[in-house]
Amino acid sequence: MPATTGLQNVSERAGGGGSDQRLHVAIIMDGNGRWAKQRGMPRVLGHRAGVNALKRTVEGAQSQNVGVLTVFGFSTENWRRPAHEVSELMSLLKAYVESDLERLAKAGVRVRIIGRRTGLSADIAEVIERAEKRTENNTEFTLQVAFNYGGQADITDAARAFAEKVERGEAKASDLTEATFERFLSTASSPAPDLIVRTSGERRISNFLLWECAYAELVFQDVLWPDYGPEALAAAIADYRRRDRRYGGIAADDVAVAG
Repeated sequence: MPATTGLQNVSERAGGGGSDQRLHVAIIMDGNGRWAKQRGMPRVLGHRAGVNALKRTVEGAQSQNVGVLTVFGFSTENWRRPAHEVSELMSLLKAYVESDLERLAKAGVRVRIIGRRTGLSADIAEVIERAEKRTENNTEFTLQVAFNYGGQADITDAARAFAEKVERGEAKASDLTEATFERFLSTASSPAPDLIVRTSGERRISNFLLWECAYAELVFQDVLWPDYGPEALAAAIADYRRRDRRYGGIAADDVAVAG
């Protein structure tokens, strides 16, 4: 198998960022707890308000020429939170699927859940399987929910999967390239994100799409997630559209000046 450079690999997975290009937008939905605290409410009510924000954002995304929306729902690190909050977050996934699955399916939305399935309770695993099965043939829009997901964990799982193929004699170490490796990631069936947004004013990636974010544009917004919606998403995309994506290269005008 011929080697593939990182730049070639990114170019194959990502769009060019033109105004007619359907985008892959990924969002770190942050600020539920602070939103609730500001209002003297329990954190769980912030998470519930966050579900409504997700519904608004999904509904508005297609009009912004978004083809794939990936949201960070529950990280591998979130298991460290108090048990009652973890239970609430699990319940919210079930509630979201049960209340919106048919509407999403009829709207042509494909639902994918990325992340580890091990460690999830049987009822959560059933909800995930049902959502994916019900929408697997839809092509209008893809909603990916990163659930029990961590970028480092996903890279580790991908490395282990490739190593197991080598152990079975199905591959050689020399077969490994960037393109080969990313086929083992849970995001393999989707394009690389064009834009990663984090809400709430924090300025970090927090173990989200670590491999996939190599050439993504980053936007940080001072909006707590429960207050998010189509207007905030439009502002992030407008910021993205003003940028020049070079994938490690330089613009043609810069070459002319250098010459």
